[in-house]
Amino acid sequence: MTEVLVYTSPGCPDCAAVKRYLAEHDVAFEERDVSRPGVAEEAKARYGVRVAPITVIDGEASYGTFASQKPRLDAAFGQSA
Repeated sequence: MTEVLVYTSPGCPDCAAVKRYLAEHDVAFEERDVSRPGVAEEAKARYGVRVAPITVIDGEASYGTFASQKPRLDAAFGQSA
């Protein structure tokens, strides 16, 4: 089973789009809010960035806008771009 972790922040439209995409494709994921104490630092230490959204699929992180992440999401979950 694919492990998916999404770092998000409140009010972030790209974060909402990533979560909506995963939900629409029945992909279970863990969410971590970078506005909570220590979470942004954790993301920076593990993946080199601390700006949400960060989507981690089986240990490999991507970040940036939803549009920039969508091709990787499509590839990971068998969807055509």
